Amino acid sequence: MKVELKIDGMKCEGCVNRIKNVLSKTKGMISYEVSLEHKNVIMEIKKEKTKEEVIEKIEALGFTVSK
Repeated sequence: MKVELKIDGMKCEGCVNRIKNVLSKTKGMISYEVSLEHKNVIMEIKKEKTKEEVIEKIEALGFTVSK
């Protein structure tokens, strides 16, 4: 399942790396790409539950996620 999430608050490569770190530790993640330029994450996940978990983790870092 391919999902795109818009992320408000990403300002630098440090932000991108923080998000990548969270995604790399998330179960059910197949692949992901974080774009500072487009301020989004495109990810391939195994199930819908993974999407909600990712949103919670990214928002816990202080970013705002819109679906």
